[in-house]
Amino acid sequence: MTWDLSCPDWRERIRSGRSLMPSLPDLNVERGELAVKIFDRLRIPDVVGTPLLADAAGEWFREIVFALHGSFDPETRQRMIRELFLLVPKKNAKTTLGAGLMLTSVLINDRPRAEFLDVAPTKEIAQLAFDQSAGMIDLDKGLRRRFHIQEHKKTITYLPTKATLQIKTFSPDVMTGVKPSGILVDEEHVIAEKSDASRVMGQIRGGMISQPEAFLLTITTQSEKPPRGVFKADLMQARSIRDGLVQGHTLPIIYEFPEDIQKPSTLPGEPAAWEDPACWHMVLPNAGRSITVERLKQDYAKAKADSLEELNRWASQHLNVEIGLALRNDRWAGADYWAQQADPDLTVDEIITRSDVIVAGIDGGGLDDLLSLTILGRDSVTSEWLQWSKSWVMEGVLQLRKREASQLEDFGKQGDLVIVTEPGMDVEHLSDTLGGVNKSGKLAMVGLDPQGVGLIVDALAERGIDGPRVVGVAQGWTLSGAIKTAERKLADGSLLHCGQPIMAWAVSNAKVEARGNAIIITKQAAGYLKIDPLMSLLNAVVLMSKNPQAKTTMSSFMRRGILSA
Repeated sequence: MTWDLSCPDWRERIRSGRSLMPSLPDLNVERGELAVKIFDRLRIPDVVGTPLLADAAGEWFREIVFALHGSFDPETRQRMIRELFLLVPKKNAKTTLGAGLMLTSVLINDRPRAEFLDVAPTKEIAQLAFDQSAGMIDLDKGLRRRFHIQEHKKTITYLPTKATLQIKTFSPDVMTGVKPSGILVDEEHVIAEKSDASRVMGQIRGGMISQPEAFLLTITTQSEKPPRGVFKADLMQARSIRDGLVQGHTLPIIYEFPEDIQKPSTLPGEPAAWEDPACWHMVLPNAGRSITVERLKQDYAKAKADSLEELNRWASQHLNVEIGLALRNDRWAGADYWAQQADPDLTVDEIITRSDVIVAGIDGGGLDDLLSLTILGRDSVTSEWLQWSKSWVMEGVLQLRKREASQLEDFGKQGDLVIVTEPGMDVEHLSDTLGGVNKSGKLAMVGLDPQGVGLIVDALAERGIDGPRVVGVAQGWTLSGAIKTAERKLADGSLLHCGQPIMAWAVSNAKVEARGNAIIITKQAAGYLKIDPLMSLLNAVVLMSKNPQAKTTMSSFMRRGILSA
């Protein structure tokens, strides 16, 4: 049987400062209360006065301790809450409270030689977790007698049961073969940037199967970049369980603003709703203890005065605001307007139906680049520009570009990126896509970087797209006009796109450089980050700026079905 762990009224609860813990059935009250009693008696070792957790932790975390341990049935040895996903901003004592919870779990455990793990993304965070756990033991005479601390091994052994609490840095080597009774993963959003994160998290979950009482506790803040990889997958799963869309064994405790507060401002320079300190209490469960709103106001003012990039980073870490576009000081100006111009209902078929003329832009270099296609249509009634894209990448790039591998895999799952295994498959897929658009009779031109595109030109010719309709688009400073045109049309609302994450990623990767009176966006400036989808858009903008004409003379109103023939 699976418990209902949903909390569909979380928006009302978080606005009013109420608990986010759902109503849980059949809890083992005695075991839960014992766990809270043990937890409360632990002391924080690195704070003046070494206060008890009973005073330093809010009721919100005691509820977590109670639920996690109270969901365990000593007779069947089944734990109904197998995983707990906690998203909470920095400075809410998550590492300290997590250390206290894991120490409590070791003390309440009755399995001989049980293995408990505290996993952190870096050595520094792992050391902090170890110091907290070891410090809590040192401050209690009774605990000092019952525990053996091995500093060099980052291992704490509970002598009565020989159970161990080990602090480890996240890596495949240390996770292979583990069969933990309990494991805490700290800062999963950082871990997700590792190329092997999904595989290692799979090893962790696989190791839990043989022990029905095992639990996985994930404690993390929001990501400084758009969520990716295993962190994004776990966050989306936790949200789905919270909202009652799916059932699962994960208890979701997510401190994030409701959508109307979370969303960015629609006007550059205008503060977003989350910038109002009056709403910050919603996502600060430990406010008044480890953090205060007044202190955050000072940090906010400093971040806002620094740059938009720093403000976004600060908001993601201290208020759990999810980053849509990672905006930097040297960003492309169009990035400020990109999110507001998304129309998720826009598809390539919709563009074909609505447009009187269509152009396409292609960008792609060697086998370590993305091959990207943009379809850009002109609405036959409003003259708005309508954009859709697709990209292809060789499978080997995921090994070559390990920093971005999890991000590319996400785009693949979303259907906006195709991972191909053989050279030439990407060109065939792209050409087939354009061949389908060409059958509409509305494809006027295809623009592409003239360097090294022989295979693409030949493949397009096989599908009837050749001659003057295939146009070379000069790159570098000559794209300055297209860059400015695109950003102006985004700003005035006359360029719409279908809200694809891969395009938002490419837009946020773009760096602008001044060259005389021109501005350029180059792959060299972007570094290891990819901008190919954006470059394909700019190539299409060059062609649409030439005002191509429809090949038919049918009334635009008739094409849209507004008038009959």
